[in-house]
Amino acid sequence: MTNPTIPFIDLATQQKRIRDKVDAAVTKVLDHGQYILGPEVAQLEKEMAAFSGVKHAIACSNGTDALTLCLMAKNVGPGDVVVCPSFTFASTAEVVAQLHATPLFVDIDEDSYNLDPEKLKAALSEAKAAGHNVVGVISVDLFGQPADYDAIEAIVHAAGLWLLCDAAQGYGGVYKGRKVGTIGDFTTTSFFPAKPLGCYGDGGAIYTNDDETADLLRSLLFHGKGSDRYDNVRIGMNGRLDTIQAAVLIEKLAIFPEEIVSRNEVADRYNNGLSNVVKVPRIAEGSTSVWAQYVVRAPGKDRQKILSYLSSRGVPTAVYYPKPLHQQTAYKDYPQASAGLPVSETVAQDVFALPMHPYLDEETQRYIIEQVTEAVRLA
Repeated sequence: MTNPTIPFIDLATQQKRIRDKVDAAVTKVLDHGQYILGPEVAQLEKEMAAFSGVKHAIACSNGTDALTLCLMAKNVGPGDVVVCPSFTFASTAEVVAQLHATPLFVDIDEDSYNLDPEKLKAALSEAKAAGHNVVGVISVDLFGQPADYDAIEAIVHAAGLWLLCDAAQGYGGVYKGRKVGTIGDFTTTSFFPAKPLGCYGDGGAIYTNDDETADLLRSLLFHGKGSDRYDNVRIGMNGRLDTIQAAVLIEKLAIFPEEIVSRNEVADRYNNGLSNVVKVPRIAEGSTSVWAQYVVRAPGKDRQKILSYLSSRGVPTAVYYPKPLHQQTAYKDYPQASAGLPVSETVAQDVFALPMHPYLDEETQRYIIEQVTEAVRLA
């Protein structure tokens, strides 16, 4: 295989597989005309709750709004501090800042890229001693792997805080027998098209086992409605999921378990072929990743040379993330743990992601592995 056209994420092959069902599902919505909160939204929520093993699945407009709604449900606002990792997408901290609260950045574990429990514990002790009003913690299931929730939950509960699990990349994963969606006070996810479970636009969801919280969230996402849409009992937002996106997600959810298996097979082939070439991902014992991204590191090598070589050979790559949030213009003035964030800063310099999706065939993957091996050798 020479200079092939390799998709980084292959949505076209997936769509070809389910196109007839998606077309029929969308046509059904067009026929009944209930484009907002049509019956497919309730059906999707029921099926997601069953898939996750959680009492309530609440569909919403996107993953960022899902996080915002959870913070609104906890009345987060000025004077409040919320702990979150810096090595993540901006949404995690953005929602805190948008509500005029303060994100406090804490470093990650180098193997999982997720929030480091020991550093979280130290940061909470420092914040308490300094008199900061820390109200909660947002963990992130980065690249598809659940965070270390046994340790994180113990620390959070001991401090009397709430835990919001940002599973924008991790929905479908399992942590020591517990499905993502059942952990923390809330779990949120994103249905952005490139996510392991994505729609054909924007979408998101919130998962909780608490009845009162679920009712509150449903009110908040519909302009704070009470008994009906014109009875506004609180300040809310427009956070509803469109019916057409729900219809698409129903068909995608039906094949999602099979795709998770395929994603893990692809990851295993990468690990077997690259473990002696680059630093490959390490999945914690008892956990299952959904491999939103397959991210490797080449410490001591020139990343740009590697990426340029791979591009010249038709292998697409991406960098998640080239700069931690605490180093970005919008967030650089927010507080961080006194120990700094050296791991976040280090991994940002050498991480890069390779093509990852359920339809990556073995021949193409062998080619990718060969080219990565040569790129690293030359870098």
